Amino acid sequence: MAEAPAAPPVAASSKSPAAKPEAVVFVLGGPGAGKGTQCANIVRDFGFAHLSAGDLLRAHMKSGSKDGNMVAEMIKQGQIVPSEVTVNLLLDAMRASGKGKFLIDGFPRNKENRDAWEVTAGYDCDFVLFFDCPEDVMTTRLLGRNEGRTDDNIETIKKRFKTFQDSSMPVVEHYENKGKVRSVAAVAAPEEVYADVKTHFAAFETTH
Repeated sequence: MAEAPAAPPVAASSKSPAAKPEAVVFVLGGPGAGKGTQCANIVRDFGFAHLSAGDLLRAHMKSGSKDGNMVAEMIKQGQIVPSEVTVNLLLDAMRASGKGKFLIDGFPRNKENRDAWEVTAGYDCDFVLFFDCPEDVMTTRLLGRNEGRTDDNIETIKKRFKTFQDSSMPVVEHYENKGKVRSVAAVAAPEEVYADVKTHFAAFETTH
């Protein structure tokens, strides 16, 4: 699958980089790995703001704008939207939140996302929280959802898995090489998974 072309430099730099917040954590894992559930726990216990790249894109998609309609078609095809759309939606939401600590869920989804973030935001994440979960477990979870999501059917799920493996795992590997990945096995019950997640955030807080 061909990735969307990179944005022109002017578009990527249309907003001046802000000062780095107190904490930025990228949250990655395949579709159905349980990212949203665990992010809610982190928000409750550690005072982070939770921004889901997917939720922001879906809201944008429903806006009826030209860009929103483009996002809708790409998501339907299981593709990744142009990076400048996602990055600017995230940065706008961060500015609007008034918070200083952020969980950025489902981002960066590919190298282009990561590069666009570093250029536009002007800083990198503190670490990556990676939920490691087998494909069969994620499939069962997605098919059991009742959230009204049009992208949770078996064919689209398969496309999403392939996109994650081909485009997002290299991002995880990039951050592993920088010593920034905190990996969590996401097969167990949510409370057991969170016990592991919690240790990573407690350790981070003691050093910041």
